[in-house]
Amino acid sequence: MIGGALPLAGATRGIDGWRRQLAGLAVVSAGIILLFFRDVTSMVTIWWNASTFGHCLFIPLLIGWLVQQRWPTLRQLQPVAWSPGLAWLGLGALAWLVGSAAGVAMVRHGALVMMLQGAVLAMLGPVVARALLFPLFYAFFMVPFGEEIVPPLQLLTARIAMLLLDLAGVPAHMEGIFITTPTGYFEVAEACSGAKFLIAMTAYGVLVCNVCFKSWLRRAIFLCGALLLSVAANGVRAFATIWVAHLTTVDAAVGFDHVVYGWVFFAIVMAIVMVAAWPFFDRKPGDPWFDADTLGARKAKASDSCTVAALALAIIAAAPAWLAATAATADPLPPAPALPAINAWSRTEAPQAYPWKPRFDGADMLTRGRYRDGQGHVVDLAIAVFDRQEEGRELVGFGQGAADPDSQWVWSSPGRSPAQGRGEQITAPGPVVRHVVSFYVVGRNPPTGNPAQVKLATLKSRLLGQDQRAVAILVSAEEAEGRPADAAIDAFLKDLGDVQLLADRVAGIR
Repeated sequence: MIGGALPLAGATRGIDGWRRQLAGLAVVSAGIILLFFRDVTSMVTIWWNASTFGHCLFIPLLIGWLVQQRWPTLRQLQPVAWSPGLAWLGLGALAWLVGSAAGVAMVRHGALVMMLQGAVLAMLGPVVARALLFPLFYAFFMVPFGEEIVPPLQLLTARIAMLLLDLAGVPAHMEGIFITTPTGYFEVAEACSGAKFLIAMTAYGVLVCNVCFKSWLRRAIFLCGALLLSVAANGVRAFATIWVAHLTTVDAAVGFDHVVYGWVFFAIVMAIVMVAAWPFFDRKPGDPWFDADTLGARKAKASDSCTVAALALAIIAAAPAWLAATAATADPLPPAPALPAINAWSRTEAPQAYPWKPRFDGADMLTRGRYRDGQGHVVDLAIAVFDRQEEGRELVGFGQGAADPDSQWVWSSPGRSPAQGRGEQITAPGPVVRHVVSFYVVGRNPPTGNPAQVKLATLKSRLLGQDQRAVAILVSAEEAEGRPADAAIDAFLKDLGDVQLLADRVAGIR
């Protein structure tokens, strides 16, 4: 009787240990979700509304499936509270503070995942976390990331299509992401860049690497092959659409593209990837995910669960509290300034070839004007001013800047600019081509056109409570025959003088 009771008592203690630690994990996780609920909802909204990240809706379900696959062996381990695990949670809180101060949503979302990972490590211990290493890592795919690759993928797709059009004998001309053939004028739009499928393929490929392979070499070869094939296939799809238009009509090509792109082409690509990799799968069904005996032999010094949970909640609360304190130090802006008077230039009401207005959501002031000089150059000047930046009120970010995504203007290629500015070419129906040079000034920092430098300057000002006023100055001109846009912009900037002085004046710094 005694010999039969001991295993039962041990099993009961093991179940009670899991229940106690899972309850503590639930409390800490709920605290993270409630405290950063705005970031949780913004992330889920992106999943639901942005087709590029629709696959993220399935990631929590896949994580649950991955844990369920490991549960029969996982329950043999003993979870413990582990105070050193708070270091990863604290690193996540610091990352959230940095991302929020810099206005980078991707960093905030990634930090949210890190904090949840840290809660698992702190409340369940290193042994259990090691057994759940891949599901915990895979949680990073809940973060909407990858939009930065859209412009280069658009250009790459256009170049692949041009190469294939040349091989097919179709006369074509490429300017940025626009391709002109005798049949029509084609744009490699954001939806045609292939970013959507490439991002989803990355998440799918990493899952396949864990579920179907043990060898790291095979994993690397599979993932690289899948991603390269995705990019090449998208270029072929763009070429095929233009080629069909060349052989038939543009309307027929559009219908072909929608059917192929949405239902057939990439399903075939995914099938090709899996069929090609199938003979090389080296993980058999039923193979253990980890060795419970080896992991169970590793002992971690247990900490008091209530103490660890309390410390975890204190750490995550410190980050938003610090940011709220520094936000209160923001300097007020002066009244809306008049547009500057510039020697040799006069204001003009001449109409634009296609209406253009930059987008800066949340700006405290947005002033625009049109100038003409004696040589016939016509330039548009736009100035946006913020007393401070925060979520939805940023100098640089998705949708902010020269090309409003809700308008007909689209980014087409990088453009020429001074050292302290950012040059880009945008295009509207017509086509109407416009060159834009953007300067960004944060606080008392020098002008820059580099978005990363803008984020770093914003981060510094918000973390340290420095001058948080921010200004965007955009100088733009339309491209026309005999009137190059770059020449007009160069002449205007020369007469405008120091951009820093203009930014300081409109922000009220001096």
